[in-house]
Amino acid sequence: MGYSYVPLKLKNEVMRIKTACRLTRGILDELVAMTAPGITTREIDLKCRKLIIKRGAEAGLLGFKGFPAVICASVNHVAAHGVPNKYTLQSGDIITLDLTAGVDGWYGDTAVTFGLGEISREKADLIEAARQATAAGINAAVAGARMGDIGEAVSRSAREHGYNVLRNFIGHGIGREIHEEPAVLYCGESGEGRPIVPGMVFTVEPILTPGKDEVETLIDGWSVVTCDRMPCAQFEHTIAVFGDHTEILTEL
Repeated sequence: MGYSYVPLKLKNEVMRIKTACRLTRGILDELVAMTAPGITTREIDLKCRKLIIKRGAEAGLLGFKGFPAVICASVNHVAAHGVPNKYTLQSGDIITLDLTAGVDGWYGDTAVTFGLGEISREKADLIEAARQATAAGINAAVAGARMGDIGEAVSRSAREHGYNVLRNFIGHGIGREIHEEPAVLYCGESGEGRPIVPGMVFTVEPILTPGKDEVETLIDGWSVVTCDRMPCAQFEHTIAVFGDHTEILTEL
């Protein structure tokens, strides 16, 4: 079976992506630390802009396919691509911050979901299940495996915890471009799909929900929400595949 071209990375190129990934993660961690009930998601975006400028980095999301902000801020039932706005965060909310930033033309991409103030047991369990599903996908992403192994690992982990994976959203290659091949689907069968080979750099970023795998886009043209308005959680890492191991580039 033929597959679309994947730009495999040399070791020195992986190191440049890692630099971007570590910077991106550092900014994200600062934003998580300052995010609290009483602030708006627009304030998070403004702070993110300042941090990107301070570090001499490039805002990967701003203007990407027309996106109007530097960070995605997705609250509660917003599954992805949440546009920062005037919404004031409240205790009990959960929020996903998703950031892409570049250094010298190479990009890193990472996301995290966390709770504000005191959150319900249901939301806390969802967040932990999303964390474990991403970890399961990363553990399956090794040289010699296939993309279907990642999809099966993610979907199995989600099912075991009683959640669904939103299949409209996939991982992607990253490097000189924010979105490259390969596409990383969170469905499929073990042993099927594109072979995973050394030099691949891509994201693992499943979105979990306790509700149905049905979404719609809000009037802003970007924010995607669950049709049943059930909450979502997501963790994203950029990883690099080597011959003898796989490295998480967005871990500090």
